[in-house]
Amino acid sequence: MAAVDRIILGIDPGTTIMGYGLIHIQGQEMKLITLDVLLLSKLGSHPDKLKRIFEKTLSIIDHYKPDELAVEAPFYGKNVQSMLKLGRAQGVAMAAALYRDIPIFEYAPKKIKQAITGNGNASKEQVASMLQGLLKIGTMPKQLDASDGLAAAVCHYFQRSPTQVGKSYSGWKAFLADNPGRKG
Repeated sequence: MAAVDRIILGIDPGTTIMGYGLIHIQGQEMKLITLDVLLLSKLGSHPDKLKRIFEKTLSIIDHYKPDELAVEAPFYGKNVQSMLKLGRAQGVAMAAALYRDIPIFEYAPKKIKQAITGNGNASKEQVASMLQGLLKIGTMPKQLDASDGLAAAVCHYFQRSPTQVGKSYSGWKAFLADNPGRKG
């Protein structure tokens, strides 16, 4: 049975942009705490980026005190060097959580998209739009990496919770039918 009151940190690791989002679960209610990105493009070397990811993740953990970390697994199919860099970025974010004794849960990108939209092949825009409706977010950040991090947290909540929060949709079309202002 899922804990009644907990905070979940979701991270979408990256070496250019790391997205993250936090949700607070109280009973069966899910509320957004924050979502944002860490921009790393101005840092020169890969080790500097990794150090910054570790420091920022630790800072988020120390500030918000999450109970669990949900992290998006690196996407397979990119070149080996990209995969290696993404794996390292994910690893240092996970190390920060481990350093604070926070349990880690990893989800494949398709699993996250499936949990949020009902479609494992949904676009990042569809995921962001679904999250915006689900969590009643006024304005979403420009970078979709922020909503990807948030999506990891929400996916984790749905995976660990016996009942979903709010209205459930069978897919993107059902969501659009109930939310005519959204784009397809």
